[in-house]
Amino acid sequence: MTSDPRWLAAAACGLGAATLALWAFRALPGGAVALWLSPLPLFAAGIGFGMAALAAALAVASLAILFSGSALALGIFLAAFGVPVAMLVLAGDRRGRIDLALPFALLGIIPAGGILLAALMLGDEPGGLEGAMRGAAEAGLRRMGLPAHDGLVADLVRVKAAAIGFWVSMALLVNAAAAGALLARTRVIAGAPAWREARLPAWYAVLPGLALLLWLAADDEADAVQLSLLLALMVPIFLHGLAAFHRATRALRGRTMVLGGAYAALIVMSVPVALSVTGYGLYDILNGTRARRGAPPPTP
Repeated sequence: MTSDPRWLAAAACGLGAATLALWAFRALPGGAVALWLSPLPLFAAGIGFGMAALAAALAVASLAILFSGSALALGIFLAAFGVPVAMLVLAGDRRGRIDLALPFALLGIIPAGGILLAALMLGDEPGGLEGAMRGAAEAGLRRMGLPAHDGLVADLVRVKAAAIGFWVSMALLVNAAAAGALLARTRVIAGAPAWREARLPAWYAVLPGLALLLWLAADDEADAVQLSLLLALMVPIFLHGLAAFHRATRALRGRTMVLGGAYAALIVMSVPVALSVTGYGLYDILNGTRARRGAPPPTP
């Protein structure tokens, strides 16, 4: 193992990911932060040393979590981070070159698939996925000492699954970017493309359109799954809008202040600004598609 950097990296990254996950599962101090950082070693193995190293790292991490934790902990780790990391690295690998288009799309498809899978698995339970989310929302409000009013619980139930998917997508994006930057800085790889250069494929715009139709056709009092699907699939378009805004302001003087003001507005007026950014992202996708269609064919 010590004579081959791939297997040394696989073992080290697998044990690192397992340590971070077990730190969280055992409720040790800082466990919440550790859990969100657990994909970083897996991304480092996959981006720096290939899919074989990532598969070995996942195997090492799985064995460590299974023997030191539980089967439930292993299932949560694999579903939230292990399998998504493998899908993202595999989708982005283009014979040694990293292409971010399909991984960017998977940041919406993976959470949406998780929501659908959870809805199917909980289909025989009272209330299905919405019932499970309602119980979780009521328990969370009680732990915080807040009254579990029906209106507040109903609002939380409608977006709780999408919120979980959003934070998982953000964790995957941040950890992938951090792993690529670390590998480039240590010269393990020549360089990694920045997420701000990512562009969604044109076909992705169809998916949130279909989710919108499903949500409009659903009953007002039983639309949590459909709304969560729509919101989860809109996350990559929102990220595309942010990336397009970074690209559009590249030549501006005082760009740092412009970007700082935009992110401050996003924090203060989150909903309207997020909708505006998402709309800009959708415009950029469609405009980029028209530009490519109208471009002259390359000369031989």
